[in-house]
Amino acid sequence: MIIESRFTTLNFMKKILFIGILLFSLTSFKPTIKNPFKEGEWLKFRVHYGLVNAGFATLSLKDSQKNGKSVYHVTGEGWTTGVAKLFFKVNDNYQSYFDKETGLPYHFIRRVDEGGYIISRDKYFDHQKKEVVVIDHKRKTNDVYKINDVQDMLSTLYFLRNKDLSNLKNGEEVVVNLFFDGETNPFKLKLLDREIINTKFGKIRSLKFRPYVQTGRVFKENESVTIWITDDENKIPIRIKASLVIGSLKMELDEYKGLSNPFNIIFNN
Repeated sequence: MIIESRFTTLNFMKKILFIGILLFSLTSFKPTIKNPFKEGEWLKFRVHYGLVNAGFATLSLKDSQKNGKSVYHVTGEGWTTGVAKLFFKVNDNYQSYFDKETGLPYHFIRRVDEGGYIISRDKYFDHQKKEVVVIDHKRKTNDVYKINDVQDMLSTLYFLRNKDLSNLKNGEEVVVNLFFDGETNPFKLKLLDREIINTKFGKIRSLKFRPYVQTGRVFKENESVTIWITDDENKIPIRIKASLVIGSLKMELDEYKGLSNPFNIIFNN
């Protein structure tokens, strides 16, 4: 029973890493004046289950070339550590190549090893033909799906960081279409409030969101998740909290470098 409970908890940690990458799934507001990210940006997050340090996740951004075009290449990695690693080992690698002008993805890479559960897939997006080719290397399958203005789970983050959120009001619900696991589904976020939160870096102005997803896709109905992003020109995730049936999980920004804009810390409130 104890092992089963820990397995469930650490599997949920994997979901937190997933939702952390998705949390910028907002809407079509005006473009920001300043670029919210640039080549060389690197973010590291620490994941806790109660008082236990359960794992880490990173996001790194580089310049690259794809299909003869200048693109961004983002890599997202997540892994368990310490005691958590003994009960449920996670070693995930996600990559996306997306257009610098449109933000649309060209190639999404998913390499997952979660307690022996292996996923190895590549997705190639053709937005002119409105289709995506999904190659599953483990199952040796090659499938084609129809799409229309979709993002992958990493390109979503950077596509929507380019939007102006200053006019978003409390209670407004925003949506983006996400292609994941062979399906296009809406991912919704509702702005709950604007808050000043205490972090290891100091007091930070933030936007507080509640995500809503299709039941059974990521979270169960009895799992409550809250997300905070910095209320500045960077719009980076700063904190994620999830209440579980037993205990809670928290993911917080632990380190950063290469930000495009100043990280606004309030020293005197």
